[in-house]
Amino acid sequence: MEFQDHDYTLTTYDKVTPSVFTYKMVSKEIQDLVKLRVSNNQLFSGKRNTSMLAWRAILNHMNLEHKMTHNQAAKKWENLKKRYKNLKYPPDGVNVSPELWPFFSLMDDAMEGRLEGSAPTLKVFPSDNSRLSPICIPKRRKVSMVINSPTASLTGGPEIEVSLNGDEDGEDETVDEENQEIDRFMREVEHEKNVLDRDRQVMEGEKRLMEMEKKVIEREHLVLQREKAVLDREIAALDRDRASLERERAAMEREKAVMERERAMVEKDRDAVNRYRLALKQEKARLDRLTAPEERPEEVTEDRSKGEESHMERKERFLNLFEKLLESF
Repeated sequence: MEFQDHDYTLTTYDKVTPSVFTYKMVSKEIQDLVKLRVSNNQLFSGKRNTSMLAWRAILNHMNLEHKMTHNQAAKKWENLKKRYKNLKYPPDGVNVSPELWPFFSLMDDAMEGRLEGSAPTLKVFPSDNSRLSPICIPKRRKVSMVINSPTASLTGGPEIEVSLNGDEDGEDETVDEENQEIDRFMREVEHEKNVLDRDRQVMEGEKRLMEMEKKVIEREHLVLQREKAVLDREIAALDRDRASLERERAAMEREKAVMERERAMVEKDRDAVNRYRLALKQEKARLDRLTAPEERPEEVTEDRSKGEESHMERKERFLNLFEKLLESF
């Protein structure tokens, strides 16, 4: 269904050949079509060709005989009834909104019989083909047949000629028309089959393309997963290296602190050595003063000076060794 802005236009997608176009009926024409169909229900008796003649009469009354065929009109009526039934009796669990369809109330009145007598009652003239659409009028055929009677040949009598004209036999015209309808229907079926085959081939091609794309995506996904695993391993290795560097830095900081403490102790010992050395110099100067000639006995002075010298020498050697030991640090 297709609705326009101002006048609601109903389009039914009839199966027709490309040479026959689909006429778009406006809202007023659809209303007239429904009313005429209901008011002339007696014309659709179910007998042979009654439906065709009735629809032609309706189209002729609506001045649409040159725009639509009786098959298109019948198809529109069936589409309207189908849409009405779907909205009136929807399947279980399906929510519909009949008020959104502008022809629901019209079809409801038609199906309930409230539109009977709302349109003129038409008459059908099967022999009046001039009032019908030229689209569906078949060509007349003329058959000539000559019968040679054996008896007439022997007696010399005249030959008998029988002429059959389409105007005299409406049955032949109806058969030709039905054959044309069947041929058109078969062409439509074949065309529809070809369209379905092309659509199926297109869908199969798209399906194969989607499967190929799916495989490509899966391969790319596997590659990404492997690359992610490699990156995770590299990140873990970097974390281990970082932790190892942190431990080494902490050890170096501890060693540096120990070395600072040891350096402070060495500086302290060096200061002590310097003090001892200074004291030793002072002691040596004092010893030199003591070894100077005095009024004491010479032997006593010599013994005392020798003892003090040996003691001073031991201290000086000890200080020298200790200073070398500090310099080694």
